Amino acid sequence: MSAASTPHDLVPPLRRNKDFTVFWLGQALSVLGGSVSLLALPLLVLHATGSIVQMGLVTVVSGATAIGTGVFAGYVVDRVDRRRLMIVCDLARAVLLGSVPLVWWLAGPQVWLLYVLTALAAVLKTLFDVAYVTAIPQLVRTQDLTAANGRLMGTFALGSLLGPVVAGFLTAGVGADWALALDGATFLVSAASLGWVRFTARPAGDGADKAVDEAGGGAVDVDVDGVAAKAGAGVLREMFVVGFRFLWGHPLLRPLTIQLTLLTFVTMGATDLLIYRVQHDLGRDAATLGYVIAVSGAGSVAAALSAGRLRRVLGFGTCWLASIAMIAVGVTVTGVSRSVPVIAALAAVFMFGITLGGICTMTLRQEVTPDHLLGRVTSAFWTVHNASGPVGAAVLTLLAARHGVPAVSLAGGALCLLILGGGLLTPLRGSRAGVAAAEPAAPDQEPAAGPSARA
Repeated sequence: MSAASTPHDLVPPLRRNKDFTVFWLGQALSVLGGSVSLLALPLLVLHATGSIVQMGLVTVVSGATAIGTGVFAGYVVDRVDRRRLMIVCDLARAVLLGSVPLVWWLAGPQVWLLYVLTALAAVLKTLFDVAYVTAIPQLVRTQDLTAANGRLMGTFALGSLLGPVVAGFLTAGVGADWALALDGATFLVSAASLGWVRFTARPAGDGADKAVDEAGGGAVDVDVDGVAAKAGAGVLREMFVVGFRFLWGHPLLRPLTIQLTLLTFVTMGATDLLIYRVQHDLGRDAATLGYVIAVSGAGSVAAALSAGRLRRVLGFGTCWLASIAMIAVGVTVTGVSRSVPVIAALAAVFMFGITLGGICTMTLRQEVTPDHLLGRVTSAFWTVHNASGPVGAAVLTLLAARHGVPAVSLAGGALCLLILGGGLLTPLRGSRAGVAAAEPAAPDQEPAAGPSARA
Protein backbone atom coordinates (compact mmCIF):
# COMPACT_ATOMS: atom_id res chain seq x y z
CA MET A 1 0.00 0.00 0.00
CA SER A 2 1.20 3.54 -0.57
CA ALA A 3 2.22 5.66 2.37
CA ALA A 4 3.58 9.14 2.53
CA SER A 5 6.64 9.92 4.62
CA THR A 6 4.57 12.02 7.01
CA PRO A 7 3.75 10.04 10.19
CA HIS A 8 0.10 9.38 10.82
CA ASP A 9 0.15 11.24 14.13
CA LEU A 10 1.03 14.44 12.21
CA VAL A 11 -2.04 14.27 9.97
CA PRO A 12 -3.84 17.63 10.29
CA PRO A 13 -7.40 18.03 11.58
CA LEU A 14 -10.14 17.33 9.08
CA ARG A 15 -10.85 20.96 8.27
CA ARG A 16 -7.20 21.49 7.22
CA ASN A 17 -6.60 18.08 5.67
CA LYS A 18 -5.89 18.80 1.98
CA ASP A 19 -5.42 15.17 0.98
CA PHE A 20 -8.80 14.20 2.38
CA THR A 21 -10.42 17.24 0.76
CA VAL A 22 -9.08 16.30 -2.69
CA PHE A 23 -10.17 12.70 -2.14
CA TRP A 24 -13.60 13.84 -0.99
CA LEU A 25 -14.22 16.25 -3.89
CA GLY A 26 -13.02 13.73 -6.46
CA GLN A 27 -15.40 11.11 -5.15
CA ALA A 28 -18.26 13.61 -5.07
CA LEU A 29 -18.51 13.73 -8.86
CA SER A 30 -18.01 9.99 -9.18
CA VAL A 31 -20.87 9.41 -6.75
CA LEU A 32 -23.10 11.66 -8.84
CA GLY A 33 -22.38 9.53 -11.89
CA GLY A 34 -22.94 6.34 -9.93
CA SER A 35 -26.35 7.60 -8.86
CA VAL A 36 -27.20 8.18 -12.51
CA SER A 37 -26.33 4.55 -13.30
CA LEU A 38 -28.34 3.31 -10.33
CA LEU A 39 -31.46 4.42 -12.18
CA ALA A 40 -30.27 4.27 -15.80
CA LEU A 41 -29.15 0.62 -15.84
CA PRO A 42 -32.41 -0.96 -14.62
CA LEU A 43 -34.35 1.43 -16.87
CA LEU A 44 -32.24 0.36 -19.84
CA VAL A 45 -33.07 -3.27 -19.05
CA LEU A 46 -36.75 -2.50 -18.53
CA HIS A 47 -36.99 -0.55 -21.79
CA ALA A 48 -35.24 -3.33 -23.72
CA THR A 49 -37.19 -6.26 -22.23
CA GLY A 50 -40.26 -4.89 -20.42
CA SER A 51 -39.63 -7.45 -17.66
CA ILE A 52 -39.18 -6.89 -13.93
CA VAL A 53 -37.68 -10.39 -13.77
CA GLN A 54 -34.91 -9.29 -16.17
CA MET A 55 -34.33 -6.25 -13.95
CA GLY A 56 -34.05 -8.56 -10.98
CA LEU A 57 -31.60 -10.83 -12.81
CA VAL A 58 -29.28 -7.92 -13.53
CA THR A 59 -29.35 -7.10 -9.82
CA VAL A 60 -28.64 -10.76 -9.05
CA VAL A 61 -25.65 -10.79 -11.44
CA SER A 62 -24.26 -7.66 -9.81
CA GLY A 63 -24.71 -8.97 -6.29
CA ALA A 64 -23.41 -12.47 -7.00
CA THR A 65 -20.33 -11.14 -8.78
CA ALA A 66 -19.62 -8.77 -5.91
CA ILE A 67 -19.83 -11.68 -3.47
CA GLY A 68 -17.41 -13.76 -5.51
CA THR A 69 -15.02 -10.84 -5.79
CA GLY A 70 -15.28 -10.22 -2.07
CA VAL A 71 -13.56 -13.53 -1.37
CA PHE A 72 -10.26 -12.19 -2.73
CA ALA A 73 -10.74 -8.39 -2.80
CA GLY A 74 -9.44 -7.79 0.72
CA TYR A 75 -6.40 -9.98 0.07
CA VAL A 76 -5.57 -7.88 -3.00
CA VAL A 77 -6.18 -4.56 -1.25
CA ASP A 78 -3.97 -5.46 1.73
CA ARG A 79 -1.06 -6.30 -0.60
CA VAL A 80 -1.02 -3.67 -3.35
CA ASP A 81 -0.76 0.08 -3.62
CA ARG A 82 -4.31 1.08 -2.71
CA ARG A 83 -4.25 4.37 -4.57
CA ARG A 84 -3.05 2.79 -7.81
CA LEU A 85 -5.64 0.03 -7.50
CA MET A 86 -8.44 2.60 -7.18
CA ILE A 87 -7.15 4.53 -10.21
CA VAL A 88 -7.05 1.38 -12.35
CA CYS A 89 -10.59 0.46 -11.28
CA ASP A 90 -11.84 3.95 -12.17
CA LEU A 91 -10.24 3.94 -15.61
CA ALA A 92 -11.56 0.48 -16.44
CA ARG A 93 -15.10 1.44 -15.40
CA ALA A 94 -14.91 4.57 -17.52
CA VAL A 95 -14.13 2.45 -20.58
CA LEU A 96 -16.87 -0.09 -19.85
CA LEU A 97 -19.68 2.42 -19.31
CA GLY A 98 -18.55 4.67 -22.14
CA SER A 99 -18.85 1.76 -24.58
CA VAL A 100 -22.61 1.28 -24.02
CA PRO A 101 -23.97 4.08 -26.26
CA LEU A 102 -21.44 3.15 -28.94
CA VAL A 103 -22.66 -0.47 -29.00
CA TRP A 104 -26.30 0.65 -28.87
CA TRP A 105 -25.65 2.93 -31.86
CA LEU A 106 -23.79 0.31 -33.92
CA ALA A 107 -25.75 -2.84 -33.09
CA GLY A 108 -28.92 -1.76 -31.29
CA PRO A 109 -29.95 -2.88 -27.79
CA GLN A 110 -27.88 -5.82 -26.60
CA VAL A 111 -29.20 -7.10 -23.28
CA TRP A 112 -26.42 -9.68 -23.02
CA LEU A 113 -23.92 -6.81 -22.99
CA LEU A 114 -25.61 -5.36 -19.90
CA TYR A 115 -25.11 -8.63 -18.05
CA VAL A 116 -21.41 -8.73 -19.01
CA LEU A 117 -20.97 -5.06 -18.14
CA THR A 118 -22.77 -5.54 -14.84
CA ALA A 119 -20.50 -8.42 -13.85
CA LEU A 120 -17.25 -6.65 -14.80
CA ALA A 121 -18.35 -3.41 -13.18
CA ALA A 122 -19.23 -5.31 -9.99
CA VAL A 123 -15.71 -6.78 -9.82
CA LEU A 124 -14.12 -3.35 -10.25
CA LYS A 125 -16.55 -1.67 -7.84
CA THR A 126 -15.90 -4.25 -5.11
CA LEU A 127 -12.13 -3.85 -5.40
CA PHE A 128 -12.48 -0.06 -5.39
CA ASP A 129 -14.91 0.03 -2.46
CA VAL A 130 -12.76 -2.19 -0.24
CA ALA A 131 -9.71 -0.03 -1.03
CA TYR A 132 -11.82 3.09 -0.44
CA VAL A 133 -12.82 2.02 3.07
CA THR A 134 -9.26 1.03 3.99
CA ALA A 135 -7.90 4.32 2.62
CA ILE A 136 -9.94 6.59 4.89
CA PRO A 137 -8.00 5.73 8.10
CA GLN A 138 -4.83 6.56 6.14
CA LEU A 139 -6.15 10.01 5.28
CA VAL A 140 -7.58 11.25 8.59
CA ARG A 141 -6.92 11.04 12.32
CA THR A 142 -8.70 8.29 14.26
CA GLN A 143 -10.79 10.86 16.13
CA ASP A 144 -11.96 12.28 12.78
CA LEU A 145 -13.18 8.97 11.34
CA THR A 146 -16.88 9.42 12.09
CA ALA A 147 -16.86 12.98 10.76
CA ALA A 148 -14.95 11.94 7.63
CA ASN A 149 -17.28 9.02 6.99
CA GLY A 150 -20.25 11.29 7.55
CA ARG A 151 -18.87 13.81 5.06
CA LEU A 152 -18.31 11.10 2.46
CA MET A 153 -21.75 9.63 3.08
CA GLY A 154 -23.19 13.14 2.83
CA THR A 155 -21.58 13.46 -0.59
CA PHE A 156 -23.04 10.11 -1.53
CA ALA A 157 -26.44 11.32 -0.36
CA LEU A 158 -26.18 14.54 -2.35
CA GLY A 159 -25.22 12.55 -5.42
CA SER A 160 -28.22 10.31 -4.76
CA LEU A 161 -30.34 13.44 -4.57
CA LEU A 162 -29.16 14.94 -7.88
CA GLY A 163 -28.21 11.84 -9.86
CA PRO A 164 -31.70 10.41 -10.38
CA VAL A 165 -32.99 13.79 -11.57
CA VAL A 166 -30.18 13.94 -14.12
CA ALA A 167 -30.78 10.29 -15.04
CA GLY A 168 -34.51 10.90 -15.47
CA PHE A 169 -33.97 13.82 -17.82
CA LEU A 170 -31.18 12.07 -19.75
CA THR A 171 -33.24 8.90 -20.11
CA ALA A 172 -36.27 10.84 -21.29
CA GLY A 173 -34.16 13.02 -23.60
CA VAL A 174 -31.29 11.01 -25.10
CA GLY A 175 -31.69 7.55 -23.58
CA ALA A 176 -30.42 5.53 -20.64
CA ASP A 177 -27.35 4.43 -22.60
CA TRP A 178 -25.99 7.98 -22.64
CA ALA A 179 -26.76 8.31 -18.94
CA LEU A 180 -24.38 5.38 -18.36
CA ALA A 181 -21.75 7.09 -20.49
CA LEU A 182 -21.99 10.14 -18.23
CA ASP A 183 -21.20 7.92 -15.26
CA GLY A 184 -18.15 6.67 -17.15
CA ALA A 185 -16.89 10.23 -17.56
CA THR A 186 -17.11 10.87 -13.82
CA PHE A 187 -14.78 7.93 -13.16
CA LEU A 188 -12.12 9.71 -15.22
CA VAL A 189 -12.36 12.68 -12.85
CA SER A 190 -12.13 10.38 -9.85
CA ALA A 191 -8.98 8.75 -11.24
CA ALA A 192 -7.37 12.13 -11.84
CA SER A 193 -8.13 13.34 -8.30
CA LEU A 194 -6.65 10.21 -6.74
CA GLY A 195 -3.36 11.00 -8.43
CA TRP A 196 -3.03 14.04 -6.13
CA VAL A 197 -3.75 12.25 -2.86
CA ARG A 198 -1.10 11.01 -0.43
CA PHE A 199 -1.83 8.23 2.04
CA THR A 200 -0.13 7.85 5.41
CA ALA A 201 0.39 4.67 7.39
CA ARG A 202 -1.50 4.01 10.62
CA PRO A 203 0.90 3.41 13.53
CA ALA A 204 1.60 -0.26 14.11
CA GLY A 205 0.76 -0.06 17.80
CA ASP A 206 -2.64 1.63 17.66
CA GLY A 207 -5.58 0.37 19.69
CA ALA A 208 -6.85 -1.86 16.93
CA ASP A 209 -3.52 -3.66 16.62
CA LYS A 210 -3.40 -4.25 20.37
CA ALA A 211 -6.90 -5.67 20.30
CA VAL A 212 -6.25 -8.12 17.47
CA ASP A 213 -4.29 -10.50 19.73
CA GLU A 214 -7.47 -11.31 21.64
CA ALA A 215 -10.00 -11.00 18.82
CA GLY A 216 -11.89 -14.15 18.01
CA GLY A 217 -10.77 -16.10 21.04
CA GLY A 218 -7.19 -16.10 19.82
CA ALA A 219 -8.29 -17.05 16.32
CA VAL A 220 -6.45 -14.14 14.71
CA ASP A 221 -2.68 -13.87 15.02
CA VAL A 222 -0.93 -10.49 14.87
CA ASP A 223 1.49 -11.89 12.31
CA VAL A 224 -1.24 -12.56 9.78
CA ASP A 225 1.20 -13.37 6.96
CA GLY A 226 2.65 -16.16 9.08
CA VAL A 227 -0.67 -17.66 10.11
CA ALA A 228 -1.54 -19.20 6.76
CA ALA A 229 1.91 -20.65 6.25
CA LYS A 230 2.02 -22.13 9.76
CA ALA A 231 -1.45 -23.63 9.48
CA GLY A 232 -0.93 -24.85 5.93
CA ALA A 233 -4.36 -23.56 4.96
CA GLY A 234 -3.15 -22.01 1.71
CA VAL A 235 -4.15 -18.88 -0.12
CA LEU A 236 -7.87 -19.24 0.59
CA ARG A 237 -7.20 -18.76 4.29
CA GLU A 238 -5.21 -15.64 3.56
CA MET A 239 -7.88 -14.28 1.23
CA PHE A 240 -10.95 -14.77 3.37
CA VAL A 241 -10.71 -16.91 6.53
CA VAL A 242 -8.42 -14.56 8.49
CA GLY A 243 -10.82 -11.64 8.04
CA PHE A 244 -13.85 -13.80 8.80
CA ARG A 245 -12.36 -15.16 12.03
CA PHE A 246 -11.71 -11.64 13.24
CA LEU A 247 -15.35 -10.76 12.50
CA TRP A 248 -16.69 -13.88 14.20
CA GLY A 249 -14.55 -13.39 17.28
CA HIS A 250 -15.62 -9.82 17.95
CA PRO A 251 -18.60 -9.50 20.33
CA LEU A 252 -20.24 -6.75 18.25
CA LEU A 253 -19.11 -7.50 14.71
CA ARG A 254 -20.48 -11.05 14.92
CA PRO A 255 -24.17 -10.21 15.64
CA LEU A 256 -23.87 -7.18 13.35
CA THR A 257 -22.79 -9.39 10.46
CA ILE A 258 -25.63 -11.84 11.08
CA GLN A 259 -28.22 -9.06 11.20
CA LEU A 260 -26.92 -7.41 8.05
CA THR A 261 -27.02 -10.73 6.21
CA LEU A 262 -30.73 -11.01 6.97
CA LEU A 263 -31.40 -7.34 6.27
CA THR A 264 -29.63 -7.38 2.90
CA PHE A 265 -32.02 -10.11 1.75
CA VAL A 266 -34.70 -7.40 1.77
CA THR A 267 -32.82 -4.23 0.87
CA MET A 268 -30.91 -5.32 -2.25
CA GLY A 269 -34.13 -5.75 -4.23
CA ALA A 270 -35.87 -2.72 -2.71
CA THR A 271 -34.81 -0.36 -5.52
CA ASP A 272 -36.22 -2.73 -8.16
CA LEU A 273 -39.54 -2.88 -6.29
CA LEU A 274 -39.65 0.91 -6.05
CA ILE A 275 -38.93 1.38 -9.77
CA TYR A 276 -41.55 -1.19 -10.75
CA ARG A 277 -44.11 0.26 -8.35
CA VAL A 278 -43.77 3.82 -9.67
CA GLN A 279 -43.40 3.04 -13.38
CA HIS A 280 -45.53 -0.10 -13.85
CA ASP A 281 -48.13 -0.06 -11.09
CA LEU A 282 -48.69 3.70 -10.96
CA GLY A 283 -47.88 4.42 -14.62
CA ARG A 284 -45.48 7.34 -13.97
CA ASP A 285 -42.69 8.36 -16.34
CA ALA A 286 -38.90 8.23 -15.86
CA ALA A 287 -38.72 11.88 -14.79
CA THR A 288 -41.19 11.26 -11.96
CA LEU A 289 -39.24 8.23 -10.87
CA GLY A 290 -36.10 10.35 -10.87
CA TYR A 291 -37.73 12.87 -8.55
CA VAL A 292 -38.88 10.11 -6.18
CA ILE A 293 -35.39 8.67 -5.86
CA ALA A 294 -33.95 12.18 -5.59
CA VAL A 295 -36.25 12.98 -2.65
CA SER A 296 -35.10 9.76 -1.03
CA GLY A 297 -31.59 11.18 -1.19
CA ALA A 298 -32.68 13.91 1.24
CA GLY A 299 -32.92 11.18 3.85
CA SER A 300 -29.32 10.22 3.19
CA VAL A 301 -28.20 13.84 3.44
CA ALA A 302 -29.96 14.25 6.79
CA ALA A 303 -28.44 11.02 8.11
CA ALA A 304 -24.95 11.98 6.97
CA LEU A 305 -25.19 15.36 8.69
CA SER A 306 -26.51 13.95 11.95
CA ALA A 307 -24.77 10.55 12.22
CA GLY A 308 -21.77 11.79 14.21
CA ARG A 309 -23.89 13.54 16.83
CA LEU A 310 -26.42 10.71 17.02
CA ARG A 311 -23.68 8.15 17.57
CA ARG A 312 -22.05 10.23 20.32
CA VAL A 313 -25.33 10.87 22.13
CA LEU A 314 -27.22 7.60 21.61
CA GLY A 315 -24.41 5.12 21.08
CA PHE A 316 -23.79 2.69 18.27
CA GLY A 317 -26.41 0.13 19.27
CA THR A 318 -29.34 2.53 19.48
CA CYS A 319 -28.43 4.10 16.13
CA TRP A 320 -28.09 0.71 14.47
CA LEU A 321 -31.39 -0.69 15.76
CA ALA A 322 -33.19 2.56 14.93
CA SER A 323 -31.89 2.31 11.38
CA ILE A 324 -33.48 -1.14 11.03
CA ALA A 325 -36.82 0.24 12.23
CA MET A 326 -36.69 3.02 9.64
CA ILE A 327 -35.84 0.54 6.87
CA ALA A 328 -38.83 -1.60 7.89
CA VAL A 329 -41.23 1.35 7.71
CA GLY A 330 -39.75 2.55 4.42
CA VAL A 331 -39.93 -0.84 2.69
CA THR A 332 -43.55 -1.35 3.76
CA VAL A 333 -45.04 2.04 2.92
CA THR A 334 -43.27 2.60 -0.41
CA GLY A 335 -44.69 -0.70 -1.60
CA VAL A 336 -48.31 -0.25 -0.54
CA SER A 337 -48.99 3.46 -1.01
CA ARG A 338 -50.44 4.80 -4.26
CA SER A 339 -49.43 8.38 -3.50
CA VAL A 340 -46.18 9.44 -5.16
CA PRO A 341 -45.41 12.12 -2.51
CA VAL A 342 -45.92 9.55 0.27
CA ILE A 343 -43.72 7.03 -1.53
CA ALA A 344 -41.01 9.68 -1.95
CA ALA A 345 -41.18 10.69 1.72
CA LEU A 346 -40.95 7.13 2.99
CA ALA A 347 -38.17 6.38 0.53
CA ALA A 348 -36.33 9.21 2.31
CA VAL A 349 -36.97 7.47 5.66
CA PHE A 350 -35.63 4.25 4.17
CA MET A 351 -32.47 5.99 2.95
CA PHE A 352 -31.99 7.72 6.31
CA GLY A 353 -31.90 4.30 7.94
CA ILE A 354 -29.58 2.82 5.31
CA THR A 355 -27.14 5.75 5.57
CA LEU A 356 -27.14 6.01 9.36
CA GLY A 357 -26.49 2.30 9.68
CA GLY A 358 -23.81 2.42 7.01
CA ILE A 359 -21.85 5.25 8.63
CA CYS A 360 -21.97 3.69 12.07
CA THR A 361 -20.97 0.19 10.94
CA MET A 362 -18.16 1.42 8.70
CA THR A 363 -16.70 3.58 11.47
CA LEU A 364 -16.90 0.72 13.96
CA ARG A 365 -14.92 -1.59 11.65
CA GLN A 366 -12.29 1.08 11.01
CA GLU A 367 -11.91 1.72 14.73
CA VAL A 368 -11.50 -1.85 15.92
CA THR A 369 -9.57 -3.39 13.00
CA PRO A 370 -5.79 -3.02 12.50
CA ASP A 371 -4.68 -1.52 9.19
CA HIS A 372 -2.95 -4.67 7.93
CA LEU A 373 -6.23 -6.60 8.39
CA LEU A 374 -8.71 -3.92 7.38
CA GLY A 375 -8.96 -4.95 3.74
CA ARG A 376 -9.66 -8.59 4.56
CA VAL A 377 -12.04 -7.81 7.41
CA THR A 378 -13.96 -5.35 5.22
CA SER A 379 -14.04 -7.82 2.35
CA ALA A 380 -15.20 -10.69 4.58
CA PHE A 381 -17.83 -8.47 6.19
CA TRP A 382 -19.28 -7.42 2.83
CA THR A 383 -19.02 -10.90 1.31
CA VAL A 384 -20.86 -12.60 4.15
CA HIS A 385 -23.68 -10.14 4.63
CA ASN A 386 -24.14 -9.50 0.89
CA ALA A 387 -24.43 -13.23 0.15
CA SER A 388 -28.16 -13.12 0.77
CA GLY A 389 -28.70 -10.07 -1.45
CA PRO A 390 -28.87 -11.71 -4.89
CA VAL A 391 -31.15 -14.43 -3.53
CA GLY A 392 -33.37 -11.80 -1.94
CA ALA A 393 -33.48 -9.69 -5.11
CA ALA A 394 -34.45 -12.73 -7.19
CA VAL A 395 -37.08 -13.89 -4.68
CA LEU A 396 -38.59 -10.43 -4.18
CA THR A 397 -38.87 -9.61 -7.90
CA LEU A 398 -40.25 -13.04 -8.79
CA LEU A 399 -42.83 -12.81 -6.00
CA ALA A 400 -43.68 -9.23 -7.04
CA ALA A 401 -44.32 -10.39 -10.61
CA ARG A 402 -46.69 -13.08 -9.28
CA HIS A 403 -48.34 -11.50 -6.23
CA GLY A 404 -47.71 -7.78 -6.70
CA VAL A 405 -45.38 -5.28 -5.06
CA PRO A 406 -47.68 -4.42 -2.09
CA ALA A 407 -47.80 -7.99 -0.77
CA VAL A 408 -44.04 -8.45 -1.12
CA SER A 409 -43.36 -5.11 0.58
CA LEU A 410 -45.53 -6.03 3.56
CA ALA A 411 -43.65 -9.30 3.93
CA GLY A 412 -40.31 -7.50 3.63
CA GLY A 413 -41.26 -4.98 6.30
CA ALA A 414 -42.34 -7.78 8.64
CA LEU A 415 -38.99 -9.54 8.16
CA CYS A 416 -37.17 -6.31 9.04
CA LEU A 417 -39.17 -6.04 12.27
CA LEU A 418 -38.20 -9.60 13.16
CA ILE A 419 -34.55 -8.68 12.57
CA LEU A 420 -35.01 -5.68 14.86
CA GLY A 421 -36.48 -7.89 17.57
CA GLY A 422 -33.55 -10.26 17.30
CA GLY A 423 -31.12 -7.36 17.62
CA LEU A 424 -32.65 -6.42 20.96
CA LEU A 425 -31.48 -9.79 22.30
CA THR A 426 -27.80 -9.22 21.35
CA PRO A 427 -24.96 -7.09 22.79
CA LEU A 428 -25.78 -4.52 20.10
CA ARG A 429 -28.74 -3.35 22.18
CA GLY A 430 -26.69 -1.40 24.70
CA SER A 431 -23.42 -0.84 22.85
CA ARG A 432 -21.88 2.62 22.91
CA ALA A 433 -19.43 4.39 20.63
CA GLY A 434 -15.70 4.61 21.21
CA VAL A 435 -12.54 2.74 20.29
CA ALA A 436 -11.26 2.39 23.81
CA ALA A 437 -14.36 0.57 24.96
CA ALA A 438 -14.22 -2.06 22.24
CA GLU A 439 -12.73 -5.09 23.96
CA PRO A 440 -12.87 -8.45 22.13
CA ALA A 441 -13.46 -11.54 24.19
CA ALA A 442 -10.54 -13.23 25.93
CA PRO A 443 -9.32 -16.48 24.33
CA ASP A 444 -11.26 -18.82 26.61
CA GLN A 445 -14.35 -16.70 27.15
CA GLU A 446 -17.64 -16.19 25.41
CA PRO A 447 -18.30 -12.67 24.08
CA ALA A 448 -20.01 -10.38 26.53
CA ALA A 449 -23.78 -10.46 26.30
CA GLY A 450 -25.82 -7.53 27.46
CA PRO A 451 -25.69 -3.77 27.80
CA SER A 452 -22.08 -3.76 29.00
CA ALA A 453 -20.77 -4.66 25.52
CA ARG A 454 -19.53 -1.43 23.98
CA ALA A 455 -18.26 -0.27 20.60
